[in-house]
Amino acid sequence: MLAGMPASLSAQEAPAQEAPPAPAAPAEAAPAPAVQQQRDIVRTISVLGAERLEAQTILSYIRLRPGDTWSAAVGDQVLKDLSATELFATFSVSNDAGNVVITLTENPVINRIILEGNKRIKNDKIVPEIKLAPRQIFTRSKVRADVSRIIELYKRQGRFAATVEPKMVQLAQNRVDIVFEISEGPKSKVRQINVLGNEAFSDNELRSEMVTKQARLTSFFSSNTSYDPDRLAFDQQKLRQFYLTEGYADFRVVSAVAELTPDKRDFIITYVVEEGERYKFGELEVESNIRDFDSDALQARLPMQGGDWYDAKLVEDTVEQLTDLAGNFGYAFADVNPRFNRDKETLTMNVNFILQEAPRVYVERVDVNGNTLTQDKVVRREFRTSEGDAFNSLAIKRSTARINSLGYFQENFEVNQVDGSAPDRIVLEANLEEQATGELQLSAGFSSIESFIFQGSIRQRNFRGRGQTIGLSGNISRFSRSANISFTEPYVFDRNISAGVDIFRRDVNSFNFLNNDRNTTFEQATTGFSARLGTPLTEFSSLIASYTLNLDDVSLDENQFFADLDGDGIRTCEPLIAGRFLCDAIGKRTSSILGLTYSLDTTNSRLRPSSGRNLSVTAEYAGLGGSVNYLRIRGRAGQYYSLGSGFILSLTAEGGAIRSFEDRGPGVEDVRLTDRFFLGEPQIRGFDIRGVGPRVLRRIIPSGVTPELTLLEQLEEDRRSVQDDAIGGTAYYLGRAEVEIPLGTGARELGLRPSLFADIGAVFNITDPILTNGPLPPEISASGGVVEEVFVGDSISPRISVGIGVNWNSPFGPFRIDIARALKSQPGDDTKLFSFNVGTQF
Repeated sequence: MLAGMPASLSAQEAPAQEAPPAPAAPAEAAPAPAVQQQRDIVRTISVLGAERLEAQTILSYIRLRPGDTWSAAVGDQVLKDLSATELFATFSVSNDAGNVVITLTENPVINRIILEGNKRIKNDKIVPEIKLAPRQIFTRSKVRADVSRIIELYKRQGRFAATVEPKMVQLAQNRVDIVFEISEGPKSKVRQINVLGNEAFSDNELRSEMVTKQARLTSFFSSNTSYDPDRLAFDQQKLRQFYLTEGYADFRVVSAVAELTPDKRDFIITYVVEEGERYKFGELEVESNIRDFDSDALQARLPMQGGDWYDAKLVEDTVEQLTDLAGNFGYAFADVNPRFNRDKETLTMNVNFILQEAPRVYVERVDVNGNTLTQDKVVRREFRTSEGDAFNSLAIKRSTARINSLGYFQENFEVNQVDGSAPDRIVLEANLEEQATGELQLSAGFSSIESFIFQGSIRQRNFRGRGQTIGLSGNISRFSRSANISFTEPYVFDRNISAGVDIFRRDVNSFNFLNNDRNTTFEQATTGFSARLGTPLTEFSSLIASYTLNLDDVSLDENQFFADLDGDGIRTCEPLIAGRFLCDAIGKRTSSILGLTYSLDTTNSRLRPSSGRNLSVTAEYAGLGGSVNYLRIRGRAGQYYSLGSGFILSLTAEGGAIRSFEDRGPGVEDVRLTDRFFLGEPQIRGFDIRGVGPRVLRRIIPSGVTPELTLLEQLEEDRRSVQDDAIGGTAYYLGRAEVEIPLGTGARELGLRPSLFADIGAVFNITDPILTNGPLPPEISASGGVVEEVFVGDSISPRISVGIGVNWNSPFGPFRIDIARALKSQPGDDTKLFSFNVGTQF
């Protein structure tokens, strides 16, 4: 047992038997006092039982020395001195006629430390907190201290019911193993949050303002249901902020008590508050000591008015706005002090905003520090202010945002402001910490659209430290293959003009299903390159010109779709087998495309925006050489709103149209099949890939058979028994509304981001194809039969779907799952309830 054997508390031995009384002696000859004095003098001190420690080392721990006078108190002090060392399991002291003997047993040496039962906190987190270590001398106080440290670790995780039982396993040579048996117990949740003294607001309203939440079934993924003392203090501030924004200027939290239930599984938190009276704004004034600012004009622009309910947050925002306004006019050191005058009789709060006098400040110097790879000019060209310019806080914020958006440096980078050589001078410092900008990615995944997918890419976003981007990528799946080489120079010849070039190859298979068999309808191989030039128009908008040259080769499987009906030995595409629209699509062609794009982006993030908008309009003209001639226009717009409490609303809309300047003959669509728009998964959820829009349905009726169902009825009965070919359209529109739903901290740490969405769209406007209804000739089918085709789906009517989706950054890579139901569709549309996509990196 770790408690050990109790140490001897007395070292003084009693005589074995009492001596008979001595005969009386004359007083002058009595030597008894001298003899007793000699017996009380310590002559020698010896140690028995020491193994590792030298006797002299042990004697150095006690205060007793030869020549000292012995007494019971001295013996007790020796025992106390030995106990204080914590080196001995048992010890005692005795005195025999001045010969003091210390008998002891040394504490064992620790062989190893063993942790058992810990699952929530791994060994590498606990071991650094333990002070005991192998080859140290075992002491009970250190064991108790380590037990307390381990329990404290579990308390930090909210596991107040955790217990630790230390045990000692005795080994040979006075060695021991120390075993900490840990019972982690469940997380101690917050069972109830009580608020006492509130009258204006209900308990539920106040609880909604707190970070700490009550443990309920609906809060399964939240980590805020566990008790945290720091969070308790933060919630008190949240309560105060809430009441101050509602006009309760005298509000205070009288007490906040967290009580642990007897079973140590739950906490009950109780707040006692005093709301006080509710105030309104009284007299509002702005007093400007800066000559360029008119007090009356500023006062007229205040966001609050007398008689409005008092709002402390609005006062803070006003102070910030006035400070930013002064900073925009060059007063970097402007100070705005709000002075409050509370009238408890009228329950009004008078506020006077005082702009302290400050000199106009100019940028003396811009320093760029910490960059070892990135050239200075890459950073300096992102500054929206130059040396010698008047200080402008708005320009500084924009500069910070632009440098952050490069992605070359540490997160949350900020431009520091340092006093210059004079009171009206300021130095701007960009203290950088470079991070890796090279990316090598290999991924494999499975998609409900393309089955297995393999992708690989390598990219350097800050090539040679010049801010250039160079990349190589490729992917292969069951239905597509592609490779791409790209290079982008954001500042050509150090001018604010971007340039880039891409060289690519794409092979795509189009397909349909017949009786659960996937049939490749046509294959398109595209080889080409694209060059682009961009220039900014404003801080948030730009214009990009591009040129693309494509070499397309569309082919069909000759064994499946070709036949020799003329008997001349030449096999040609047979419309009775492939359909006329496929036969019209085959061949080689060259597309020479000139494009122009206008883009606007004011979002706060390019990856996951929560506010702002983006807009792009692209016009492409094919006909500057080449074998095709068309004009295609596309546009896209998105608006993002933060709804509070982590909810994000996104509204996006896009559309496009294409017009051909070729005449390919009567009954043939002038826009080629490969240039048309297609719509379906993943653009509009609730429909399969290319599941929306114009399509040709085909079936072969055996000779002598009269079908019981029409072609559309058979399609509804068993879609896979009908050949279904999407042929696209020359115009489309698409809209989406999506609300991202926030989850608790625990779910966010797992990377879960669910959302509710509604999609709407349509693709339409195609020339009715010439259908190939008629009997099959003997050269194609010896048994005969009739080909029946129907053209459906060319409608501008919207297709609408609603559903729920979840993004998850899983251990296997990004995962997306959507469950959507089509509320409105058109005959022939191919709906789909469930879709997912998952990948991994290795």
